[in-house]
Amino acid sequence: MTIEDLQIEKPDDIGNQKLPPKLNLFTIFRLGFYQMGLGIMSVLTLGVLNRVMITELVIPATIVAITLSLYQFMAPARVWFGQMSDAKPLFGQHRTGYMWIGAVLFTLTAFFAVQVMWQVGDSLATNGWTNPTYFWIGMLGLMFIIYGLALSASGTPFAALLVDISDEDNRSKVVGIVWSMLMVGIIIGAITSSILLGDSCDEGGVPLETVKASVNSLFITVPAIVLIFAFVATVGVEQKYSRYRSRSTIANREDKITLGTTLKILTANRQTGLFFTFVFVLIISLFMQDAVLEPYGGEIFSMPICKTTILNAYSGMGTLIGLGTTGFLVVPRLGKKNSLKVGCVATTISFILIVMSGFTGEVSLFKGALFLYGLAAGLTTTASLSLMLDLTVAETAGTFIGAWGLAQAMARGLSTVIGGAALDFGRLLFDVPMFAYGLVFVLAGVGMILSIFLLNRVNVREFQDNASTAIATILEGELD
Repeated sequence: MTIEDLQIEKPDDIGNQKLPPKLNLFTIFRLGFYQMGLGIMSVLTLGVLNRVMITELVIPATIVAITLSLYQFMAPARVWFGQMSDAKPLFGQHRTGYMWIGAVLFTLTAFFAVQVMWQVGDSLATNGWTNPTYFWIGMLGLMFIIYGLALSASGTPFAALLVDISDEDNRSKVVGIVWSMLMVGIIIGAITSSILLGDSCDEGGVPLETVKASVNSLFITVPAIVLIFAFVATVGVEQKYSRYRSRSTIANREDKITLGTTLKILTANRQTGLFFTFVFVLIISLFMQDAVLEPYGGEIFSMPICKTTILNAYSGMGTLIGLGTTGFLVVPRLGKKNSLKVGCVATTISFILIVMSGFTGEVSLFKGALFLYGLAAGLTTTASLSLMLDLTVAETAGTFIGAWGLAQAMARGLSTVIGGAALDFGRLLFDVPMFAYGLVFVLAGVGMILSIFLLNRVNVREFQDNASTAIATILEGELD
């Protein structure tokens, strides 16, 4: 089998078929509610649970980070769930059934993960580092593995659905709107969580039992709302708009890419390896602070949980503005590589300002630095995506982008682990908590500078000259 065999095949009678209607703007925004729900859930996991475990339950940050990152390391399962949704419809639909079952599972699992988290804290306080504590930590890890599998079971069919219901002329608009609503969800999730955690908002310290009651209530109310969003966003959409049956069932999409194929593609030639090394370092540096940001606010600024949760809104608003404006204001003027360099430098400055705010105790500087971080993250995301499209072989675009998506997901998981481990290492080196947290942000800044060094070695022309043949050879070998 060769690459040509993967081209989309059109049935002879497709001209006689009545094609589904085009997506209208209302339906596109309705689909965005699904992504909005995922944004809200990300605030609960990396915005509330990390703070509670590290600050209130005094669980080592490395263990917290490894546990929380397990759901991100489940990304390779997207391959299997994507293929399942292609081959085996549920309830008469290829995508919707998987999305609904996945949504039910990840919202339920989030609540059960919180209950196991309390058991970890109680066992650690009562028994110390003994077998019962290790057991509950293992159970908590299992909860996040199930959570990650549930996200894969719903998220990959959702991404495939966006392909099924759109055409080339409107796909970028669909993806742009839907993914922008992910950031809207993060902002809404931060504000909503802050309001619902009002009982734990006493600046003078809150009893653990009050924190438990507030967090339990939050993890009942918000996941229920997210589940409703998932149903409202997707009900009837596939049935009315899907073009899946009129297209080839053999397609090179992210959900078809195995981890082995991904690694081969990432090392297909020098430029491919350089670009993905750059992306890997960039993502790790950009998101290393995820696991420690809320604990930083709690321990250094004495913020209660409701105040640290809303920190996500400041960075989220910056990211939303960055995503919405840089694509047509900054990148066309500076170019993709220069825009990326500006984004990396701005991110480094934001990390420096975050550290300065900790030493000075200036909360307003801290919040301003988070907004700058969001703007820089939006710029680097837009510019890196644009550059990625330049560094993509047209004949194998889906395969290449799928490999990039898988590598990105793994880097996100690794960034959480590195952030938590760096904080614990800092605690071993320094007696002052501010120095320990500062180490995390300094390492992230160094990583951003290293990203610029790697970016300078990326050559689009060299890639376009050499990569097409190399990647095509890999895929033909895989298919044979």
